[in-house]
Parts: sequence; structure tokens; C-alpha cells
Amino acid sequence: MLDLGIVIVNWNTCDLLRDCLASIAVSQGDVSYQVVLVDNASSDGSADMVRREFPDVTLIASPTNDGFPTANNKGLRALGFEQDCDESAPRYALVLNPDTVLPPTALHDLLAYMDADDTIGVVGPKLVMLDGHLDLACRRSFPTPEISLYRMTGLSKLFPRSRRFGRYNMTYLDPDIETEVDSVVGAFMLVRRAAIQRVGLFDETFFMYGEDLDWAYRIKQAGWKVMYQPSVTVTHVKRAASRQSRRAPHEFYRSMLIFYRKHYRATTPWWLHNLILLGLALKGGRPLWHELRNPAAAAS
Repeated sequence: MLDLGIVIVNWNTCDLLRDCLASIAVSQGDVSYQVVLVDNASSDGSADMVRREFPDVTLIASPTNDGFPTANNKGLRALGFEQDCDESAPRYALVLNPDTVLPPTALHDLLAYMDADDTIGVVGPKLVMLDGHLDLACRRSFPTPEISLYRMTGLSKLFPRSRRFGRYNMTYLDPDIETEVDSVVGAFMLVRRAAIQRVGLFDETFFMYGEDLDWAYRIKQAGWKVMYQPSVTVTHVKRAASRQSRRAPHEFYRSMLIFYRKHYRATTPWWLHNLILLGLALKGGRPLWHELRNPAAAAS
């Protein structure tokens, strides 16, 4: 049985993907793993590069770009992960972005961390961008109506050190302190097989953004902890693929709408519900208006 199945979804980030795969190849420590690369119809030669330079990587070349969660699920299923999967699947799954570079002991250290505590379902490392700043998404609270309101009104940026207003990205916490969080980010998300067996794979209603929050939400609801572990630092270029996509801004707010309706709408008072929809309408703009009026549209 493998210790780890690694899934990387790529879309037109050939050079960054090469660096990511090279950093995995020089990993140190006693960890057995298999890498599955799902290429979402890239036009930059990414798939050919993988075939030529990384023959040990399992390549799934999709003829269409079906989005991040759908592509990740293809890779996870290829490794044997599924709800109610058997013990032949790897002990852990790692969802990894192609614009990351891992230090040599990252895989060993984080697997050892999870092996030491079977109450942990998900762990993520400290993600640092090229300019040295923390990728704030690497430790997050769930976007409840209250927390979302603070973000949309700008209070989270005005008062980042506030334990009340700074909860979205937990900016009030020291980034070098290990802590239990609501969610880590899908750029590096290490998940226990038993958690996947319980809750299943990504929700493919999302296209990009939000699916990692939803996965963490379901895993926490099933009783596991989600941990931020800054003793491992991973480099993250950030938005290497999404900045090429015109639909990325729309999909961010669409994902927030899906997440809100799925997990919070039923318990949100009408006045706050209307404020949330107004905020999404203002931030998401015209492309989101139809989906705001028609609940079925965001889920299609």
C-alpha cells in the first residue's frame, strides 16, 4: 500500500509544473507515493513535457477544462480514492497546485505529523509567496454570513488584528504558530483516507474556488480536525492559472454563493440573507445576477 497519492491539476503552467514535479522527485524520507497529473486541456505543451521528462507520473490528459474539483476527482479516483473506498488506496491524499515548490522533507514531515494524531483529517503547511509574504488563504475560517459580511464591507482589511473582524484569513494569529483552523487551501491539502471514505470527494458543483472550503467543512462535520502546520514552508506562486482565466473573478463569488446556500442559507435570518445577496450582487457584478435570482443556476 502506498503512503501517499498526489494529485496535481494543471492548466497552462508548464514551467511552474516542471519545478513542482522536480521538487517532489527529490523528496527525502521514507515515503512511498504516486503522482497523478490531470491536465485540463492545456495549450502550452504541459502534457508533452510530463510525458517526456517525468515518465513515472501518471498523466490524465483531459480534452476539456472541466474545472478544479472535477479534475481533482479524476485524479483521486485513479488512485483509488472514493467514498467507501477500500484499504488498497493510499493512506493519504495530497491535492497540490502546480505553482508550488516543496522543500525536500515536506512530505515526510507532514505524514509523520498526521500519523502521530489520528484525530487530524486535514493538514496544510505555511504557504509563502515569491515576495516573501504569507499566502493568507493557507489558514482560514469558514465564510459564515457574519464573517463574509466583515470581508465584503472591508472591515477585515481595516482591522486585520481584530479577533472579530480578522477571522476570514485569521490575520490576528502569528503565522508561525500551529493551530486548528476551519480550512486550509487546495494549493496544498493533505487529507486522511479515512476522511475521504466518510465524506467522499470534492463537490463538482464548484468550478474553481470554494471546493476546498466545502471539503474541509464536510470533514470537520464528520469529526476530524483541520490543522495548519507552519513547521513546513512551501513556496506558492499564487494564481498562476487563474490569472489567465476571464471567468476567475465570477467563479470566486459564484463559489461563495454556492457555499452559502449549501451550508448557511437555512439558518440565516432574512435581513442578513438579503445583505449577503446584496453584497454578492455588488461584488460579483452582472454575471452573477442571474444566479442570485435563480438558485438552480449556481448549481448547474
